[in-house]
Amino acid sequence: MKAIADLLFESNMLKSIPRSGFAFLGAGHESVAEHVYSTTFIAWVMARLVPEADALRLVSMCLIHDLPEARMGDLNSVQKKYVTTDETAAIRAATARLPFGGAITDLLEEFNANGTLEARLARDADYLSFVIELKSLSDRGYATADKWLAHVLPRITTETGKQLADAVMAARRDAWWLDNFVDRSP
Repeated sequence: MKAIADLLFESNMLKSIPRSGFAFLGAGHESVAEHVYSTTFIAWVMARLVPEADALRLVSMCLIHDLPEARMGDLNSVQKKYVTTDETAAIRAATARLPFGGAITDLLEEFNANGTLEARLARDADYLSFVIELKSLSDRGYATADKWLAHVLPRITTETGKQLADAVMAARRDAWWLDNFVDRSP
C-alpha cells in the first residue's frame, strides 16, 4: 500500500505544477491537474458521442496522460527544443512498485502512439482543453490567443473532436451563464 500512497502523493503534485505555455502566451494560468481534469471531462463527453470507443480506456488515458510531469515538469514547445526528457523512464519509475503499474504504462504508451480510436480521441480531448482555455482568453480580449488557436485547431483529427472544436469556437465562454441566468426574462 505504501507504493500506492506514494503514487497518490505524486499525482497530487500536478496541482502545484503550472502549465508553462501560458507564460509565452502572456495571459492565463492553469495547473497540470486543472488541465488533466478538463481533458478527462472532455473525454467523458466524447465517449458518449462515440459509443464505439471504450469509455473507460479513453477516460483513463486522459487521466494519466500528464502523470510523468509530476517528475519532469510541464515543458512547452520552446523548452522541448532544448531539453531532453525521458517520459518512459519517469513513468516506469513512478509505477515500478505498483501491482497495476503496467496498466498505467500501457495507457500512456497507447496515448503517445496515437494509433487507436481511444488514443486519437484522448489526444483531441487534450487539444480541446487548450482550445477552450484559448477561446476563453480570446473572448476576454487577449488577441494573442487567436494566434495560438490557429496552430492548435488543425491538430484535432477526429470528426467528433472537430465538431466539438467548431461548437466551442462558435460559442462565447459566458453564453451558458448569460442564457440561463442573466438574459432570461422573469
